[in-house]
Amino acid sequence: MTSQRPVALVTGAARRIGAAIADGLHSAGYDLALHYRESADAAALLQNRLEGRRRNSTVLLRAELADTARLPDLVARCVTRFGRLDALVNNASGFFPSPIGSTSEAMWDALFASNAKAPFFLAQAAAPHLRETRGGIVNLVDIYAERPLEGHTVYCMAKASLQMLTYSLARELGPEVRVNGIAPGAILWPDSGKAYTDQEALIAGTALKRVGAPHNIADAVLFLLREASYTTGQVLRIDGGRSLGL
Repeated sequence: MTSQRPVALVTGAARRIGAAIADGLHSAGYDLALHYRESADAAALLQNRLEGRRRNSTVLLRAELADTARLPDLVARCVTRFGRLDALVNNASGFFPSPIGSTSEAMWDALFASNAKAPFFLAQAAAPHLRETRGGIVNLVDIYAERPLEGHTVYCMAKASLQMLTYSLARELGPEVRVNGIAPGAILWPDSGKAYTDQEALIAGTALKRVGAPHNIADAVLFLLREASYTTGQVLRIDGGRSLGL
């Protein structure tokens, strides 16, 4: 049966910012396709919590985003379950250093797969369904898409590609589909990769002098999908003013 509520597919939804985005959209009345790769336990806990709030409102979708041939099936499984698709949130992201002199092709492929390639092919598969619902896409970019982070060249390149994808898709998919991005600043310290031993200096360089919270990103996603009806091709910086001092 076709859901009477809007439906969003969120990649990397099991943990961290992805889980906050999923929770925010669900609270706002969206049914959700929750993508995860390895975090099965966290995904199940999130689903149980959301289902406790509203039954039959979620589906778990496990997929390796680097397996490009399987991405159309990810969208198809969402549409099969709910009968529609109103939003795609490309949140999943690989992040680790890629120093010049020790970066391998496999590292390049991994960073581009999650940060640029998968968002493109997911958007391509989702576009016909989003056109039907006059829906939207939100890409989680990064403030480092515009200014580099030392030792993370390939990650910065991949996020720059995602930022350009945001602009280009807005032209390609308009007027039916709006496409925007969010560039987070210091929201959560990464599980791995850059250790951020310079946390105090980083916060000191932020205009608001504090780190953000995952719900700040979730609120921005909801705003871009539901409220910003005359906004497309934009990347909204949610960084506490950090980019002013980069």
